Amino acid sequence: MTEKLFDTVLVANRGEIACRIIATLRRMGIRSAAVYSDDDAGARHVREADIAVRLGPAAPRESYLNVEAVLTACRATGAQAVHPGYGFLSESLDFARALDTAGIVFIGPGVKALELMGDKIRSKNHVSSHGVPVVPGIAEPGLTDEQLIAAAAGVGFPLLIKPSAGGGGKGMHVVERTEQLPDVLPTARRVAASAFGDDTLFLERLIAVPRHIEVQILADTHGNVIHLGERECSLQRRHQKVIEEAPSVLLDEATRARIGEAACDAARSVDYTGAGTVEFLVSDASPGEFFFMEMNTRLQVEHPVTEMVTGLDLVEWQVRIAAGEKLDLDQGDVRLHGHAVEARVYAENPARDFLPTSGQVHILQEPSGEGIRVDSSLLPGLTVSSSYDPMLAKIIAWGPDRDTALRRLDAALAQTVILGIGTNIEYLRLLINDRDVRAGRLDTTLIERKLPDLAFRRPGEAELAAAALATAEGLAAPTPSPASSPAPSPTPAPWRRADGWRVGAHAPLTLVFAAADPRHPDDVVTVRGNPSGAGADAIVTVNGGPERRTSLSRDGHRALVTLNGVVHPLMLASLPGDGSAGTTLWTGDAGYAAPLRRRTRAELLAADRAAAGRAEGAADPVLRSPMPGTVVAVAVADGDRVTAGQPLLSVEAMKMEHQLVAPADGTVSLNLRPGDLVKADQVLAVVTADPEPVGPEEPGEPEEPLASPAAASAAGTPEPREGAGHAGF
Repeated sequence: MTEKLFDTVLVANRGEIACRIIATLRRMGIRSAAVYSDDDAGARHVREADIAVRLGPAAPRESYLNVEAVLTACRATGAQAVHPGYGFLSESLDFARALDTAGIVFIGPGVKALELMGDKIRSKNHVSSHGVPVVPGIAEPGLTDEQLIAAAAGVGFPLLIKPSAGGGGKGMHVVERTEQLPDVLPTARRVAASAFGDDTLFLERLIAVPRHIEVQILADTHGNVIHLGERECSLQRRHQKVIEEAPSVLLDEATRARIGEAACDAARSVDYTGAGTVEFLVSDASPGEFFFMEMNTRLQVEHPVTEMVTGLDLVEWQVRIAAGEKLDLDQGDVRLHGHAVEARVYAENPARDFLPTSGQVHILQEPSGEGIRVDSSLLPGLTVSSSYDPMLAKIIAWGPDRDTALRRLDAALAQTVILGIGTNIEYLRLLINDRDVRAGRLDTTLIERKLPDLAFRRPGEAELAAAALATAEGLAAPTPSPASSPAPSPTPAPWRRADGWRVGAHAPLTLVFAAADPRHPDDVVTVRGNPSGAGADAIVTVNGGPERRTSLSRDGHRALVTLNGVVHPLMLASLPGDGSAGTTLWTGDAGYAAPLRRRTRAELLAADRAAAGRAEGAADPVLRSPMPGTVVAVAVADGDRVTAGQPLLSVEAMKMEHQLVAPADGTVSLNLRPGDLVKADQVLAVVTADPEPVGPEEPGEPEEPLASPAAASAAGTPEPREGAGHAGF
């Protein structure tokens, strides 16, 4: 072992991978230097590093992709080496050359490997020339959209558009038919340019029912190359890995040796050094047939599962190899022990097609226990930005066998509480408990097939009752009286409102909570009680169901809600509205989390009027942003006439682009330009539908339609039943 490594290593990344690298540097006794953007000033990796340097504004091009800013940070901290993590500059040839010119070590492969393997087109052509089978496609640099369209017929449909400079599944698009290609290519180029700074694309035949298996290699500067077994990465959504495991249940020992040696040969062909991953498509029906996809010349997101089954720290070996150390183990020394599975926790909303979410982490509880590892960037109070990739953390479970590892992972996910932002934790639990996943029957299309049948949980009686009682407590809190005012009423504060309303003294309080899934109706809860105002005496009705005698007790963010004597423990956090929306109560239980946002009077009335003004079944003319992000394209001008399905504009957040289309024929009203920042649910455009011919007005029709019970209650009008409500308070 080399006695002297580096004094200071700069980590040119952010989030959980920066935290993970910093932890190994600390254990090795190496000083760590972090970098950050304005959005990340309070980030966890900034707090955990020995020193941190600001790079610039939030936009990646002005911060984490700014080579000169990173070099300046290296000089300011005295860093002798840079670890790039993954993403950003980790596979940048220009960055590696700039570091070399500055006399700073790049903890990664040499220029030859980056040049050949970092470009997906060149890497395919390179390995193909060395006899490695590749997927049929067209992979030539500099092809225009017209040339790609012309070549597509020879590739065959369905096909995959891939960014040449890409990685991690970002920017890949499936095209089923010829006529779709001209519309998809411009979007693919924008996403590639935004995510990787290079809009070069290539086409590849989409292979039905493949498995994605990758091999981890280590290579030193002395010519030694070994592999550390494979990882199964077939569970993907939109070509983005979700669950990874090691080893794969598909491969036997003989196939593992063959595919591992193929990966080592690929590494040797470019004089590779450091840690790298060679990715293959493998036939489920015939595991002996595999096709090279690409080589990732960096650390992979899913590297922890390999570390868990081999006992090796890949980051440590990256640092040691970069410092000139020789591998002290050969292929025969590598042993795989047990099984490991990793789940990626993302800031996204599965109920809204997995669109990215952002916000502040108000409650955080991360799991622990035998065989559990958590790589995380989360902190209580952390604001999650929409400027970067939505991955928040990785939860990894090891067991002596696959079943044990999956059970431990499920339990760890159930222990995880993240309230304040939407996450995919519930979805991860549903996925790893799927029958085919448990049996190891995996392929890259499994999630798309299974997703329509996944039964996402809706807020139950316990969550809704807790939210209603917590809301009622807030509404009933008294307004402080001046010193000259009469003494306050002896009625306990939780059930007293500033206007003198008390539970039991007036009609039940009716609250409407917006459905997290737009396909579902809102939830309506009524609360009533006796004049004493004791919480234990509250009666709650959820969505017209039976009355439940309900109480709520809280100790910080931990809550106990009792329904007819049955106690339900929950996590509960209250987030105030922004003036245009009501308070949001977040509830969490066994990995499931739900934001319960109380609708305001204005919302209820506006929704009722909009519904009354549309014919039954007519499309909603208002287009809202599905996520917080940036407008990247506007295809029409204000006042243009549009047709149903016509693209209007596109919004991008966390490397995902979402296109909004006209809901009907009509005239569009909008006032946005590329680069504008928008909030989730912000109105982006309104399409005024073409008028339809109507007959003479029927006599006796009312001038104003009657409001719905919820909206009538919000306006203070009695509902058509005994006991008027107070919805929207």
